Amino acid sequence: MPELKRLHADHAPAVLAFELANRTYFAASISDRGDDFFDQFTDRYNASLAEQEDGSCVFYVLVAEDGSVLGRFNLYDLEDGTARLGYRVAQQVAGRGMATATVRELCQLAAARHGLCTLRAATSHDNAASQKVLAKAGFVPVGPAAPADLGGRSGTWYQLDLQP
Repeated sequence: MPELKRLHADHAPAVLAFELANRTYFAASISDRGDDFFDQFTDRYNASLAEQEDGSCVFYVLVAEDGSVLGRFNLYDLEDGTARLGYRVAQQVAGRGMATATVRELCQLAAARHGLCTLRAATSHDNAASQKVLAKAGFVPVGPAAPADLGGRSGTWYQLDLQP
């Protein structure tokens, strides 16, 4: 059974393999990370770990029994009890409820472990799968998301008020 784990340095090779293996799949519904992301992966990964250490973000990976990464689930910009949620799951597990179940689990962790009261997430109009995940996890649409929020795509902001 896959397990949601807080990101640490040892996950780097599996995270890179996940990103590379799913790059084309992700680019179909969200903006491509670009070659620079992969060229500078180690530096960016270490910067993420530093952000997590300073408390401004919290990063999780969904790890399969074989150690491979099946998804990334992140809480960004933690401030005043609020954070932004971002996530992506591997093509091999898409459409099986894995993203919804893991977003629900992360919402519980956000409240219990990280003291958050509100989560916000933006998704593009053409990302129906992400819209379904957010709706099933209890998020409600709260307004338009600008292309600047979504890597050049228009979309919608969703919000969830967490239970303590």
